[in-house]
Amino acid sequence: MAENEKPGRFKQIRMVAGLVQKANPKALPIVFASALGTLVLFVLIGVLIGQLWFMIPLGIMVAVIVGMVVFGQIAQRTQFKMMEGQIGAAYGVLDSMRGNWVVTPAVAGNRNMDVVHRVVGRPGVVLVSEGPRSRVGSLLGAEKKKVSRLAHSVPIYDIQVGDEEGQTPLSKLQATLTKLPRNLTKDQVDDLNDRLRAIPQRPAMPGGPVPKGARVPKAPKAR
Repeated sequence: MAENEKPGRFKQIRMVAGLVQKANPKALPIVFASALGTLVLFVLIGVLIGQLWFMIPLGIMVAVIVGMVVFGQIAQRTQFKMMEGQIGAAYGVLDSMRGNWVVTPAVAGNRNMDVVHRVVGRPGVVLVSEGPRSRVGSLLGAEKKKVSRLAHSVPIYDIQVGDEEGQTPLSKLQATLTKLPRNLTKDQVDDLNDRLRAIPQRPAMPGGPVPKGARVPKAPKAR
């Protein structure tokens, strides 16, 4: 079983490396340089302390770890860069988050394909919008009123994802959510989710033509 898993894992790493290299030609040289620099440092330390036989194997192991960490960080940044500007990009980040988060996509939207996603977790309710500031403000305000009728005293936060002033970049969305204070217990989160299920899940379809290349957000997943 393990023998079959290794080729698949290496194939996946090669595929990701190819995509990263295509998007950022400097990525892999940076990874190799960081790993090689780490190995050279350990070799120099080994020469200075007279323990070269020990520091070289140790340096190789640490260099591999450093290279993988740098590669992971670059790959993540490249992924965010490729997702930016695409409809549903914020939902893609929200849906991949670990922890006790319940994400309901596209609870509100308009004909310009601006959307609001609802996230429920220990901080309370978080409304995450995708679209220009000039258009998503009214969507967030209307959804916040709707949620407040059932959430009662539960904190409601709103995050605008985008590149405009005052908005949160896609790459910082997950970190922004995890930094919110934990206001609710697990039981309170479950109770809040039960109450919010009373809100209709499907917003009215926006009128007018759908922009070319636009994708309709998927239906909510059961968590």
